[in-house]
Amino acid sequence: MPRWWAGRGAMLAAILLAILLLGGPSPAAADELKAEPAGPWSWLFGYGTSHPGWGETVTRVESLDLVTRYERVVRPEIGTSWYRLRHSLLLELPVHLLTNYDLAPMVGINFLAGWTMTGWLETVQPYFFAGGGPLYVATDIEGMGTRLNGNYQFGIGLRRPLEGSRYLKMEYRFHHISNGGRRKPNEPLNSSKLLVGFTF
Repeated sequence: MPRWWAGRGAMLAAILLAILLLGGPSPAAADELKAEPAGPWSWLFGYGTSHPGWGETVTRVESLDLVTRYERVVRPEIGTSWYRLRHSLLLELPVHLLTNYDLAPMVGINFLAGWTMTGWLETVQPYFFAGGGPLYVATDIEGMGTRLNGNYQFGIGLRRPLEGSRYLKMEYRFHHISNGGRRKPNEPLNSSKLLVGFTF
């Protein structure tokens, strides 16, 4: 993965944010679309990089990411007006291809709690989430003492209705990987990930 790509992550995020905010449907169309609930499944694609100097992170690791997500709504409506929320449980199956480690994969399972702000805007719905789970790394990364690790993460995102049950999504997440002190060395990977995708 070229380093110039990582350096332009903020520019890419700004472009995608503009598409979400300015390219949304009219309020009337948005109301019609929101009458159709979002599909429970999502595919998210993106790029991630660790940040040497964030906490105890030393090693630069870059990845191409594919995340399959299932969402189960727990409470369809919490609160009123602009702070109306929908609470969900999220199950994710992530695959991270390490571009600077011969495309070795990291695979795992994530259990997250999510909240979507359904009353904030007519054309865009912000959401946020947090959680974690086990993660297997199929190669030896400098500073990590084990291949079976744990991860936790939290993130924010935006989604806008397309048609039917489909929504366009863009999200940023902070991602932490370590072995929890089970074996030395235990240098964590603190990373940023930028993902885009859709529901179905």
